[in-house]
Amino acid sequence: MYEGYAAGGVALLIECLSDNRNRAASDVRVAVTRNGGNMADPGSVSYLFNRKGVVIVSKQNGKVTEDKLLEVVLDAGADEVNDLGESFEIVAEPADLVAVRTSLQTAGIDYDSAETSFLPTMSIPVDADSAKKVFDLIEAIEELDDVQNVYGNFDVSDEVMASLS
Repeated sequence: MYEGYAAGGVALLIECLSDNRNRAASDVRVAVTRNGGNMADPGSVSYLFNRKGVVIVSKQNGKVTEDKLLEVVLDAGADEVNDLGESFEIVAEPADLVAVRTSLQTAGIDYDSAETSFLPTMSIPVDADSAKKVFDLIEAIEELDDVQNVYGNFDVSDEVMASLS
């Protein structure tokens, strides 16, 4: 796990899986610095994130409602259910992820994905210029062979996202 900062003070957690730790560290460092970011000391960014279990459930054209979902997953240990527009995001402790998945399957509700993730404790709103720099940096990092996931604590408004398209 590597930590860094992108434009606008955005914190990044970079999760790697490698057979050569030195190569991975060097590749990540080069990708971050060449794309306007800075590497951070261990622990200086990770406290801004919590490890959570995240399940994404499609609304299936209105067949799955928030009330029905809450009824099914709260007893299984889910912390919250967020409406993402076309789907719902169920957030739980990593230890409760299997129980949440099982309760969805028992209720006959299909889920798109279920995995552990690092969710930011607070998000930083970014403007169009910073958002472009952050996206470019994340893209460069994700192109590395050893990188599995990149997590950031930024929030891009719909208006800024539309201006980038």
